[in-house]
Amino acid sequence: MSVTLRQMRYFSALATEKHFGRAAEAVHVSQPALSAQIAGMEHSLGVRLVERSRSGALLTRKGEEVLERVRAILEQVEQLAASTRGSASMLDGAVRIGIIPTVAPYLVPKLVPCLRERHPGMELELREAVTDRLILDLQEGKLDAVVAALPIQAEGLENVSLFFDRFYMAVANNDHTVLMSPMTETQVDADRLLLLEEGHCLRDQALSVCGTARKRSLVNFGATSMATLLQMVSHDMGMTLIPEMAIPTETARNDIRILPFADPAPSREIGLIWRRSSGRRSEMKLLAEAVASCAPGRS
Repeated sequence: MSVTLRQMRYFSALATEKHFGRAAEAVHVSQPALSAQIAGMEHSLGVRLVERSRSGALLTRKGEEVLERVRAILEQVEQLAASTRGSASMLDGAVRIGIIPTVAPYLVPKLVPCLRERHPGMELELREAVTDRLILDLQEGKLDAVVAALPIQAEGLENVSLFFDRFYMAVANNDHTVLMSPMTETQVDADRLLLLEEGHCLRDQALSVCGTARKRSLVNFGATSMATLLQMVSHDMGMTLIPEMAIPTETARNDIRILPFADPAPSREIGLIWRRSSGRRSEMKLLAEAVASCAPGRS
């Protein structure tokens, strides 16, 4: 009996999730079905790949060795599939794109109809998650591309810049604090700076822009989304950094005032990232052009 591609994909998912239930959800099968495939793979190879326990699953030393080869094989299979696509069918079929949470709500409403018009044969699949999760999914072949803030420090990836997104400061309209406009870093009251929770790149960018905040404990101010953060601001609970692309949407639904920064104004660079080994550079360039043209304020 030989090892199948299905078994290898299930094994790769289990190695990522370290839990049979979560791995089964990731590959859209039942847990018993995934367990049976892993057991069949172990039987075919004649080695134990996984240590099973009630709390989860850990790879054995042999399992770690096998994982490296399995992922190389899965990557080669994907390259084979990509190489068979003719130039006339670029961006036809399923294209799986991950987008970070501080971009997705403002980009997706324009992106979906734009891509449907430009590439009617595309079957677009979107996923919103923090950068680290998206990059891991990209490296494991679960996504074809990621829209996130650059730079990305990861091996085997390529990227192209889409656009620069300037930062502003959002405060409540009834905030009585006197803030000069355009404002500078020294005007930011670190005790009132609201941040997204750990894992969001915008949190790190805010700390970089407002350098004095690094010395303060801001854990209690962590929010899970830009929308939540700006609701807190509108109720005069503090101030926060807001990207330019979010301003039209968020000022329409929140009672906030937007203050620009003095030049050189801080900004983030949004890019499209994909695997170098996927063999889809031409397709990704086309996708990047479409995404850049669909971005708020760019079309």
